[in-house]
Amino acid sequence: MSSTTPPSPISKVAQVLFSVDQGIAHITIDHVAARNAMTVAMYERLRSICLEIAQTPSIRAVILRGAGGQSFVSGSDIAQFSSFTSGADGIAYEASIDSYFAPLMDLPIPTVAVVEGLAVGGGLAIASCCDFRIATHDARFGVPIARTLGNCLSAGNVAWLIHHLGVGIVKRMLLLAELVPASELLANGFILKTYSAEEIDGAASALASRLSSLAPVTQKASKATIHRILRSQLPNCDDLVQECYGSADFKAGVNAFLSGIPPRWEGK
Repeated sequence: MSSTTPPSPISKVAQVLFSVDQGIAHITIDHVAARNAMTVAMYERLRSICLEIAQTPSIRAVILRGAGGQSFVSGSDIAQFSSFTSGADGIAYEASIDSYFAPLMDLPIPTVAVVEGLAVGGGLAIASCCDFRIATHDARFGVPIARTLGNCLSAGNVAWLIHHLGVGIVKRMLLLAELVPASELLANGFILKTYSAEEIDGAASALASRLSSLAPVTQKASKATIHRILRSQLPNCDDLVQECYGSADFKAGVNAFLSGIPPRWEGK
């Protein structure tokens, strides 16, 4: 079993840390210099950690958070998109993202996302894969790709967000590029409860301890049943993914993001 002591908040290393304490797994996304943006290696590490947890019966709950206290996960590392040459790259990328998230989503034990600051793009997806989300009062959630990159999400990712947030909020996130505050998502049930920065660590531990004290077979069956219902009749939307990732707008969006300038959308 892996066990790692978290580094200082100024660490520039992109890594995913994993430790276990009294039957509770702690996963920390640590890329503070980039607001905990996920590299491919970090996604792969998260996947392998979740697969390991699933095979460890002594682990009864998971707490997942971002390092540094300022951001949960700010999305994917945009530099990787600069090598994309066609829409086929986008289809492969979105399929890989789904494969990275599946082991977290399919964990047979309860999971808790602790959100401080931004949960954006891949960060929102990771938070939604967890069973419960608690957040600081100032946390914000969204997928502002209509403002930043000009790409799109897989059908599975969109469906999962709709199930959790509702069509109205998902359209605001995807079409208006809004970042929705924690207070609003608390009202619709996506967030279990909000806390001050000083309170949230204790709240996460208390929630994980409560979850780990309950019947694990019941929890496993309940999670699996819910997930099978939500995944039924999922459509294939590869044609839409290919169109977005193969567009001139996407290439322009990536270049603009990496250059730190506003993109100009041509609709091509």
